[in-house]
Amino acid sequence: MPLQDQQRLELEAAAFRRLVEHLGQRTDVQNIDLMNLSGFCRNCLSKWYKAAADDRQLDLSLDEAREVVYGMPYAEWKAQYQKEASTEQQQAFAQGKPHD
Repeated sequence: MPLQDQQRLELEAAAFRRLVEHLGQRTDVQNIDLMNLSGFCRNCLSKWYKAAADDRQLDLSLDEAREVVYGMPYAEWKAQYQKEASTEQQQAFAQGKPHD
């Protein structure tokens, strides 16, 4: 049976909340690792969230969007969990970037 629009919206919202919860539990996984493996990271997700708010003309700053995704202020998350990227991580990131 096909989903109604509201049902689809609710399922998508639930999946988003689960993704954010999962990323919150996996603070050991660095953003650069996510980028190298999947092409997106917590920062991308924050920017997409902000863009969705902008599309709906909702007043939401990037910092507020990051707090939704990170579960705390971005600077606090960085101080607690972000590690310096290794040379290998940086090289993989540079190789994975699209070239113009």
